[in-house]
Amino acid sequence: MSVLGDVRFAPPPDLRSLVPGLGMSALRAFQPRHPDDQLFCPDAIRDDPGLGDLVDDMVVEWARHVGIYDGRLDKLRSYGFGRYMMLAHPACNDPDRLLMATKCLVAEWATDDYYVDEIELGADPRVVGSRLARLLHTVDPARMVPRYAADMDEYHRMQPISEAFRSAVEHLTRYTTTAQLGRFQHQMAILFLAWTQEADWHVNRRKPPVWEYLVQRHLNSYLPPMILIDVLAGYELPAHEFYHPEVRRAFTTAGNAAVLVNDLHSGPAESDDDHNLPRVLAREEGLTHEQAVAKTVEIHNELMHTYVELATRLSAVGSPSLRRFLADTWAWVGGSRRWHATTGRYNKTNGS
Repeated sequence: MSVLGDVRFAPPPDLRSLVPGLGMSALRAFQPRHPDDQLFCPDAIRDDPGLGDLVDDMVVEWARHVGIYDGRLDKLRSYGFGRYMMLAHPACNDPDRLLMATKCLVAEWATDDYYVDEIELGADPRVVGSRLARLLHTVDPARMVPRYAADMDEYHRMQPISEAFRSAVEHLTRYTTTAQLGRFQHQMAILFLAWTQEADWHVNRRKPPVWEYLVQRHLNSYLPPMILIDVLAGYELPAHEFYHPEVRRAFTTAGNAAVLVNDLHSGPAESDDDHNLPRVLAREEGLTHEQAVAKTVEIHNELMHTYVELATRLSAVGSPSLRRFLADTWAWVGGSRRWHATTGRYNKTNGS
């Protein structure tokens, strides 16, 4: 039974004890391997290329069916989103559960591409808010009288992004409890809000200060895919622990750190109008690109050290499910780091 509440935290145990099987591999994970080799972050615990390839094959076929990335399916395949979920969820060997998570991830990524980032795919910052408000219906359905519901359904039938999200959520509901689905719906609303903030910057040609950019990255973090950690592993972290302020703080801190790894890898592929933490830091603090990258790594590492402190304290007073969730979160960020270092989306040698 959890004793979270008005409890004095015990001294934090070694985080490696939270993650069965890490041992010395956790220490090796911190040795230099990539240009971002100063990151305080684990490496992937499990790498099963065959399983990743299988999920990638299935998700590309799904994308073909729902109509997203038409003419770009080879490029989508090179990104290895199925491999991403295989790396990030080492507790799951079920291809269908991994496919479910990959569908959700690709639907989210495609929405960012089609509605927010890529003009050639139809992105228009002037209408991001309206598009996302309509899209939220596919995640958390609006309730209305039949006459107008028919109009809404007709609109969504014409939108490949809507079909992608509808299909992904339908698959998700086969595995989630009511509470887990509610979490996902809530996190999607937060993500959509973050994208409207980003659109505001573009429409008004406003360059955010560092603090505001970090707020946006808190909303637009990696929590949307991370929210499914216990779903894929086949258990449920109870709501009273999942939403406990200290657990929420730990989980969001990990999500914020993980998305800064994306900033480090995606920056070279972004246009001059895009924002990432190294670029925002360089502009506001007068840093060179190299200095800004180094400072981004420092911020990432500070967040990850905070996660370790919080997770180890919580593990001393939480339930077995909470300890497992914290360990699975640690594993998730390690898998995410490996994917960013190897995906064809950010590495030209891998086919981007």
